[in-house]
Amino acid sequence: MAQGSEDVSQRIIVAGGGVAGLTLAVALKQALGESFGVIVADPALAGPPRADDRAYAVAAAARNMLEALGIWRLAEAAATPMTEMIITDSRTPDLVRPVFLTFDGEVEPGQPFAHMVENGALVTALLQVARANGVELRPDGVRSGTEEDGFITVAFAGGEKLDAALLIAADGARSKLREQAGIGWVGWSYPQSGIVATIGHERPHEGRAVEHFLPSGPFAILPLADGGKLGHRSSIVWTERSENVSALLALDESDLLLEVERRFGLELGEIALESRPGAYPLSFGVARRFVGERLALLGDAAHVIHPIAGQGLNLGLKDVAALAEVIVDAARLGLDVGGSDVLEAYEKGRRFDTVAMGVVTDGLNRLFSNDSTPLRLARDLGLGLVERMPGLKRFFIREAAGLAGPTPRLLKGEML
Repeated sequence: MAQGSEDVSQRIIVAGGGVAGLTLAVALKQALGESFGVIVADPALAGPPRADDRAYAVAAAARNMLEALGIWRLAEAAATPMTEMIITDSRTPDLVRPVFLTFDGEVEPGQPFAHMVENGALVTALLQVARANGVELRPDGVRSGTEEDGFITVAFAGGEKLDAALLIAADGARSKLREQAGIGWVGWSYPQSGIVATIGHERPHEGRAVEHFLPSGPFAILPLADGGKLGHRSSIVWTERSENVSALLALDESDLLLEVERRFGLELGEIALESRPGAYPLSFGVARRFVGERLALLGDAAHVIHPIAGQGLNLGLKDVAALAEVIVDAARLGLDVGGSDVLEAYEKGRRFDTVAMGVVTDGLNRLFSNDSTPLRLARDLGLGLVERMPGLKRFFIREAAGLAGPTPRLLKGEML
């Protein structure tokens, strides 16, 4: 047995210190207290959160969980509510972009369906709460997990080994732990990349989010907290054909800004690049299983979807809520938290929702990322019909907010 004085049956190790991994660790530690050791291992924990341009649309259900865990109050000052969502469908050179669909941003009076929050602010809040609750933050990678009789031996990159009841693989889409466990991956790459950047603009966005459907893919403008060169800021997620991305990013700043402006529009006045855009390839993928022997996959290690609906992080936080619930319930009943029945309950609760969301986002991307006139007419007719059906719009808002269907307790704002 590897070293460690704690009861192995009451130790859980999370490999990966991103938003999903840290949130799960906080939820488990708050619910299980001093009796359980919860470790988050990630080399990135050796320093402060790295600066980047990622920003997330945190849905109302995910925000409920972050509020219940005491995380949201630390990140809220950097968050911006979405008060409205506007959807257009046009070609890039079109001077007029007709609005086909608008959504009121409130899922309930006074409750926005989502907030935008930057990655750095959210991770900083998570780290603060994790430390305050006694989560052990280990600046070391997890090299492997080997299932033994009644426990799993976790080998760290630094050479140490620890036994635990359960190992959580929150180590991203290219999860080494998933691969080592022999869990297959079904997926494909899109001929698209996502370009992300923070844009400054002279007029306030008033909490309005805009999704322009263009032939190369959606161009999303998402509201951020005020600041920057021109006083106001938005995040863009620009889906572009991968073959064009290198040439676009190689442009000098003035020419690149012109390309952004062609897609961003002039509604918010003068714009400026707050940061140099970065790009990442887009893909769809889902693990054939979400669990292994004393192993559970979390977040991107279990699934990756197209960003067209802004649901990637929220899917991961739904994993957190579902996994935390089954683990805590098992621990309070004196059951093995890494047992197959506990892990199977987690997989059963998450797999259908994940696959369904993946199918929806894949279909939307294929429907809208093209310049086919018949398809354009059909989809614009469909958007127009939805615009005239308030009940259907309310349903879509509740889906986007994560509040439709069976919901784990944490997503309702209830403590475990």
